[in-house]
Amino acid sequence: MFDPTIFENLKVVLEGTVYDLDLRGQLHVVGRQDRVELSTMSRYYALRFCLPEKKQIHAELRLWADTADLAAEIMELSQHKPGCSMQPVFYIPVRHPEEECPRIVRYAEEIWGARYEPLLEIRTVYGNKEAPHLLKLSLQFHRKFGEEIVDDFDSLLEHMMILLDRL
Repeated sequence: MFDPTIFENLKVVLEGTVYDLDLRGQLHVVGRQDRVELSTMSRYYALRFCLPEKKQIHAELRLWADTADLAAEIMELSQHKPGCSMQPVFYIPVRHPEEECPRIVRYAEEIWGARYEPLLEIRTVYGNKEAPHLLKLSLQFHRKFGEEIVDDFDSLLEHMMILLDRL
């Protein structure tokens, strides 16, 4: 009998939690990626969503497991503790990055705490001064997650929705 991996179990619970929020109208799912990287035998899953009243700002929750984690779990290797990586990412259009980025970092730290090291990247269209910059805000968890966190998905998504609302 096939025993699902930690990645598969977390993916199913995450997907169900997000789509339940979508059905209740609390958020709107705008994208999903579910990839198996055959060259490295790794897995990647991401759900992108926005608040119904703020469609220009998106959040994405990423979940992935690399080869070492999947192999250690499947082969039951005792020297490697398997798990998945997870990362909340936010996509925010900004007009004045020098002014807006410090405020956005402050909001993220108020909601998540400073230990998650917000990473900001700005993308712009060269030569188009009218186009807003796209700010990508990623929070770094720096640890692996196991099935013990499934009960925390509600809280994690609530934090993401609070930040979306403040932006």
